[in-house]
Amino acid sequence: MTNLRIDITKELSPAELYHAVREGRKADLAESSKEAILKVYNYLQEKINKSENAHYGINTGFGSLYNTVVEKAKLAELQYNLLMSHACGAGDEVPAEIVRLMLLLKAQSLSYGYSGVQLATVERLLHFYNEDCLPVVYELGSLGASGDLAPLAHMSLPLIGMGEVFLKGERMSGAEALKKLGLEPLKLGAKEGLALINGTQFISAYSTALVSRGEELFHAADLIAAMSCDAFDARTDAFDLKIGKVRPHAGHLETALVMQKYRKGSAIADADKVHVQDPYSYRCIPQVHGASKDALRHVQEVIKTEINAVTDNPNIFADEDQIISGGNFHAQPLALPLDYLAMAMSELGNISERRLYLMVSGQRGLPAFLTPNPGLHSGFMIVQYLSAGIVSQNKQLCTPASVDSIVSSNGQEDHVSMGANAATKCFRVMKNLERILALELMTAAQALEFRRPALSSELLEALHADFRKSVSKVDDDVEMHLHIRAAESFVGSLRV
Repeated sequence: MTNLRIDITKELSPAELYHAVREGRKADLAESSKEAILKVYNYLQEKINKSENAHYGINTGFGSLYNTVVEKAKLAELQYNLLMSHACGAGDEVPAEIVRLMLLLKAQSLSYGYSGVQLATVERLLHFYNEDCLPVVYELGSLGASGDLAPLAHMSLPLIGMGEVFLKGERMSGAEALKKLGLEPLKLGAKEGLALINGTQFISAYSTALVSRGEELFHAADLIAAMSCDAFDARTDAFDLKIGKVRPHAGHLETALVMQKYRKGSAIADADKVHVQDPYSYRCIPQVHGASKDALRHVQEVIKTEINAVTDNPNIFADEDQIISGGNFHAQPLALPLDYLAMAMSELGNISERRLYLMVSGQRGLPAFLTPNPGLHSGFMIVQYLSAGIVSQNKQLCTPASVDSIVSSNGQEDHVSMGANAATKCFRVMKNLERILALELMTAAQALEFRRPALSSELLEALHADFRKSVSKVDDDVEMHLHIRAAESFVGSLRV
């Protein structure tokens, strides 16, 4: 398995990064990246030694303390104090795959040579990643401006022997982990603490996972919708490309094509229909799924730009002999698209629940609640309740975070993006979508049993048979929770 290379001469895609983490690929640093890091680090050291000028975060305090100059002898202490004071996270612990992405993305951003860190700092980040030494990071604490300060502080503390980590799954102190790895605490230089916590790597890590796993869930949504179409005896007219070509949105055309592909050869789909059209949740699959896919494509482009960018402050331009304080840490470019993506994912769940509802409603030759003995048995009645409850929660989670801002740091940081909240709630929407699709698949598989002996397409019958290895047909009432957990696991394993 080839290593993931942090190379400033090449762009990383979110999918490449996500799959590298999921597959457990190691990471290394290209020579081009090493050269860029060393060049600017050496420039900064010379600048500090020769100049008495104040440079934000290098020899000054932080936030509203930007006018407080710190003497040279205490510049290292300044950086240590920064990491400790800013480790103010709370709430749930961040999932392991997100922490892995944070380590990689922070190494990537620092490698461009505009941050002034030492090479050892970037190498330590990659060493932690490669050794499965994952800092304990908490979900709450970032305003999405001035960088993801609290989460990145928790990520960075173990580099200097503080905080906590999971080393190969075992929880321990940062100091103990360094001993087990045979490492000394990293000695921070000027600006290094700030470079570590200034940036969008917490939001970017969630975003990378969202657009990558989102791609797989959009694929699953089409596949499951196609089975639902046959289960509900839906027509094929709505997927005719002539409809899409007169309103040529890319997502619509893509969805219509895959729906045709998935139902090709289905005896159920090809049979004559009594009904002349279907409800919107079936007839408008290309329009609804397609619009969500178009939203995803937009967000993917934004995230690709972000993960191949420098997002700390100030930025050091050695060739121009300038240190410039700006605002690349501000996550508004991520916050807005993440709110958009949450809505796009939520809508896939919204329409999925409506298809489920119709399949259990006793229409088109299907028994009420998909049980052979309605009344004595409740069948899939409460499955629809569950789906409706999750869909409702997703709607609540779609209240945009990016429209909010609360002043911080004595007014110096007077507009923030709330991008971290946008990211974490979008992540919850994605997890909920996975559950909603699992419930639809469970229902569609059950409804398809009542179409026998008529068969669906070869592809959908294969999906049905594979699903039945995990979730059996329900004849009499059973403890549905067990089936639901198995269905969620099955959908979680679906890949593009």
